[in-house]
Amino acid sequence: MEHGTGISPPDWAVWLEASALGEVARNSLWLYPAASIAHVLGIALLVGSIVSFDLRVLGVARAVPFPAAARLLLPVARTGFAIIVASGAVMLAADATHVATNDAFAVKMVLVVLALTNVLFFHRVAWPAEGQEPGQLARTLAAFSATLWLGVASSGRAIAYF
Repeated sequence: MEHGTGISPPDWAVWLEASALGEVARNSLWLYPAASIAHVLGIALLVGSIVSFDLRVLGVARAVPFPAAARLLLPVARTGFAIIVASGAVMLAADATHVATNDAFAVKMVLVVLALTNVLFFHRVAWPAEGQEPGQLARTLAAFSATLWLGVASSGRAIAYF
């Protein structure tokens, strides 16, 4: 199927859209709207907790110990991400051939990969030693993190307009 872009969708998108999940997502009265609501909730949990954590790394709310902020906020972020992945799969399946050729979706996926790479790098390389405040590398990565995750949310929203 082509959607006016002149670009044929990739085989995986044709397969996903024709799958049982794609059929149910398009034809169920409640599944797609529920997935959309869950996606917004997941975004709120992920971006809200990540930006809060990043702000703490950047030095905001120093009265909250860094380990306590991490214990509180990072599980919320992981939960939000899991909700986003599950609900996003439903929404993608419903219209995969269009979304797969959407420039905003491509930007979103690149930003997700960059953001997840940044998370991995932060945890493996820049995590402060016990009793230490985050250093310059951690602060730089936190600034990238907030920017990237806000970009993911923004470009995801833009999918509807392209």
